[in-house]
Amino acid sequence: MLACRQSLRVPVARFTRTNSTIQASQSEAAAESRKKKYKPRRPNISRDRPREWHRPLAFGVLPAYDEALKYIKADSEALKTQEQQLKAALAETKASTDSTTEAAQEMEKKLDILQIQSQVNLPEVRWKVKNGMADMCKAVDRHIIEKRWREEGRLDELMERIHQMCVVPDVIPYLRPSLDLRVTYPQARKPSQGQPGKTQHMLVEPGTFLLPEQTTEPPKLYTSVFHTDTRLYTLLMVDPDVPDETNSTFQTYLHWLQPNVPLSATSSSPIADLNDHTEYIPPHPQKGTPYHRYTVLLLPQRVPISVPVLQKDQRYGFSVRDFIEEYGLDLSAGGGAFMWREVWCDAVPTIFRENFGSEEPRYGRPPRPDRYAEARARNKYFK
Repeated sequence: MLACRQSLRVPVARFTRTNSTIQASQSEAAAESRKKKYKPRRPNISRDRPREWHRPLAFGVLPAYDEALKYIKADSEALKTQEQQLKAALAETKASTDSTTEAAQEMEKKLDILQIQSQVNLPEVRWKVKNGMADMCKAVDRHIIEKRWREEGRLDELMERIHQMCVVPDVIPYLRPSLDLRVTYPQARKPSQGQPGKTQHMLVEPGTFLLPEQTTEPPKLYTSVFHTDTRLYTLLMVDPDVPDETNSTFQTYLHWLQPNVPLSATSSSPIADLNDHTEYIPPHPQKGTPYHRYTVLLLPQRVPISVPVLQKDQRYGFSVRDFIEEYGLDLSAGGGAFMWREVWCDAVPTIFRENFGSEEPRYGRPPRPDRYAEARARNKYFK
């Protein structure tokens, strides 16, 4: 009987040791979970702090990947050989007295295509463009950025908003953008965030709603231009939804004007010196009106133009169509556009007082006549 009792004690002792081990492991796991965990931070990559591309897989790990890289490099080398041959032929054509200008131009176009094709599929080239290290002096980098802009949704989103909200044809008859125009404004702060700190600018999506307090200062305009030569553009910012009481309709108000803005593929962003002509007036949607469509345009010029500075009282009733016709702006050459929306808020009266020195106008529907006002004024029990 004693032997049986001793044999029964062994599992109990083992079970006790197992419990203590589990409890110890649980306490260690809880202590580890209480420690602050830091997420791994990816190093900043830009043209100022460039990094080199490294293949994600070592040689021999995936033979198919190795063969693909080998094929891409062989194709690139073959195209570069054709490029060198075409350069030599182009030099001979230009040196020949019997050559025509059209033949040289065709060869130059083909040479540009070969320069792009010989590098566009290289993984290191695509990686650098994707990580903000694009060199706009290189045709292949410009090609990749323009293709992403046209095919990955940004241009489609802009055109959808502009046509959905009738910027075309209310402001301009048509639009064929040739450059990517992006707008940033200070980010709206919530009351729970306390005292304002460092101002953070956010990239605005086309057609989104902004607060008037966000747009009291001129926006920062960023562009991706795809032509290497310097061309002149006119900057316009208009609001086509200002009430016109005289004609019981709406009129266009000019918020910003800057002619002769030089832009090329290597121009710095954001665009500098944009407030030297007709100064920026902040958006001020009037109380009682629907949302206002604030539209920024970069319209191509054929030649330098001289535009008089418009004073504050001359900005009402501005016609973009008449301006384009008067100064010979070329809509068919492309340009850039952007738009967002705003409605009235408590900051608008302050904007009116600071910029116009007057109280804000208020609009709305006229009061409906009360057909029973006279009946309610009489005592219905005594005559």
